[in-house]
Amino acid sequence: MTSGPTVLAGGGVVAALRAAGVGRNEPLAVVAVGAGLGLASGRGGWAVPTGPDAAGVVTRIEAELAPRWVWWSVHGSPAALVAGGLRPAACWDLAAVHRLLHGGRRDDPAPVWAGARGLPPPAPVPTGGRPVGRGQLDLLAVAEEAETGGDLDEPVRPDGQLRTDWADERWTDPRWDGPAGDAARTLRRAVRWAELALTVRDAQEQRLGAHIDPRPRPGPTGLAVLTARAESAAELLARELECDGLPIDRPTAERMIAASAGPRPRDDADDGSIRRARDAPVLAHLPGGVDLRNPASVRSGLRAVGIDVPDTRSGRLERLRGTHPAVGALLDWRKAERIATTYGYRWLDTFVGPDDRLRGSWQGSDGAGGRMTAQAGLHNLPAELRVAVAAEPGCLLVRADLGQIEPRVLAAVSGDPALARATAADDLYAPVAARLAVERPVAKIAVLAAMYGQTSGAAGQALRQMRAAYPRALAYLDAADENGRAGRDVSTFGGRLIRTSSVITGSAGPGNSTSSGNSAGSGDWAAGADGATVAARGRFARNAVVQGSAAELFKAWAVTVRHALAADRPAAGPPGGIVLCLHDELLLQVPAERAEATRQLLHDTLTATAGYWAAGSGVRFVADVTIVRRWSEAKA
Repeated sequence: MTSGPTVLAGGGVVAALRAAGVGRNEPLAVVAVGAGLGLASGRGGWAVPTGPDAAGVVTRIEAELAPRWVWWSVHGSPAALVAGGLRPAACWDLAAVHRLLHGGRRDDPAPVWAGARGLPPPAPVPTGGRPVGRGQLDLLAVAEEAETGGDLDEPVRPDGQLRTDWADERWTDPRWDGPAGDAARTLRRAVRWAELALTVRDAQEQRLGAHIDPRPRPGPTGLAVLTARAESAAELLARELECDGLPIDRPTAERMIAASAGPRPRDDADDGSIRRARDAPVLAHLPGGVDLRNPASVRSGLRAVGIDVPDTRSGRLERLRGTHPAVGALLDWRKAERIATTYGYRWLDTFVGPDDRLRGSWQGSDGAGGRMTAQAGLHNLPAELRVAVAAEPGCLLVRADLGQIEPRVLAAVSGDPALARATAADDLYAPVAARLAVERPVAKIAVLAAMYGQTSGAAGQALRQMRAAYPRALAYLDAADENGRAGRDVSTFGGRLIRTSSVITGSAGPGNSTSSGNSAGSGDWAAGADGATVAARGRFARNAVVQGSAAELFKAWAVTVRHALAADRPAAGPPGGIVLCLHDELLLQVPAERAEATRQLLHDTLTATAGYWAAGSGVRFVADVTIVRRWSEAKA
């Protein structure tokens, strides 16, 4: 332990921090525990016994000093602070930055610490363990206690790794100290944990600062550090979206569910009757005994009426809709069945709260491409239910969608001057079509084939034309493909490490990755990999360097919008805010009188974000912005 942190009353913490020199953007680590807060900066450590007002104390510090908050993960102990109303301007999320630097999905404190200290990644900490008191330590804890001389207050083992009980943060539970607990000791540990967070942050920033920018940009801060800040803020935004939710017009949702799935069942028997009624229009066209929820049975039933297909995917069946009434009925049934089983009354009752807000868990980054992800249907809401996403009284929704974002990002990251010139058009595919001397749909196929590695049919011919017209863009993609095939890691434009060796056999997109460790990329696996795996990893890397970079640009824009909205907060009335991030789309709810100003704010923040992110590239980024009352009114 250190010589001991200063103990501050909640009311005097702002004055003490100011006196110590903590100010705007100064890193200030915070750890929230039941007894209060542990704070640490490069100028000292402070234990703050707050009782239940921890969020209020941190919010006062934010209002007066606006530091850059440092935490292990906003989804850990700071989650309660955000739920309590904390909305900081700037933060540094160690877990988010670790994923940026090291790739993979694992971001618990043990590998985060090890990565910052240059140590090998430790084995995962077992989950499900219960906090135990002195005299009740499990065998692993006893062994570690012997390693550190029995000092439970020392978080780092002699080998440099974190102790297990610190890595899984069991020390935050007062029961570790025995039945009575020891609040003062827990606060001292919170300060120590905050001090370690600062150590990790400094190491991460130093490593990011050594990253060579893809091209010169204005300002003293490199793109990798700016990306880390944006990724940290995106995790904070994800936690805010969890807390705040998406506004839902419940009566409209009920009506739309009823229109597709039938009325709300009174009991199990009624549920079965409604289900049979939903099935009847399809079964009327098929022989008896077909189970609509069994693809093999459906395929057999279709074959019996003269429709022989290798599978029953909707994309394949849609082309056959007019050949037999069973096909159209089946496709319509699938939409209704999806709402009934996934987005029906149970979904509504489970995820839409009494305040008519839809809430689900969020992550600021998936494990590979870096896109934001959400549960509870927030990223998969059927088009039929978008009408139920409606602005609350006195407000409007402002929807902004980045136009043709991936080909524009390709132009920026590859430095292809011809493709960069094409981005000057609102519709990028029009100048591409003119350069290739093809129709616009063919030009679109050519661009997508280049990014996704499709080489057969019309896409193959289009790809050959792309190579001649945009050689630097294709060389950039080919280099990523080659690295992926060889099992070498690739990086996004902002510096995110993407591990190609984690791709599942036969997968082709950045979402199909299972990496969870920190093992270095290697070509050792390639000798024994089959051709499908090698090709899949090449396609994965080819797309990941574009899709991952696009995700970084989108999140940088989103958090810039978040910051601008906070600065433009009205003195009275409801504040405006982001209520949904969907791939390349932002959905905001703002006071009706601020809707037009918000439209301009979205354009201005995109220009500002692209100004540093794609500095010197000459690439133009565009957003389609519409003001609506219901999400369904926006152009799809």
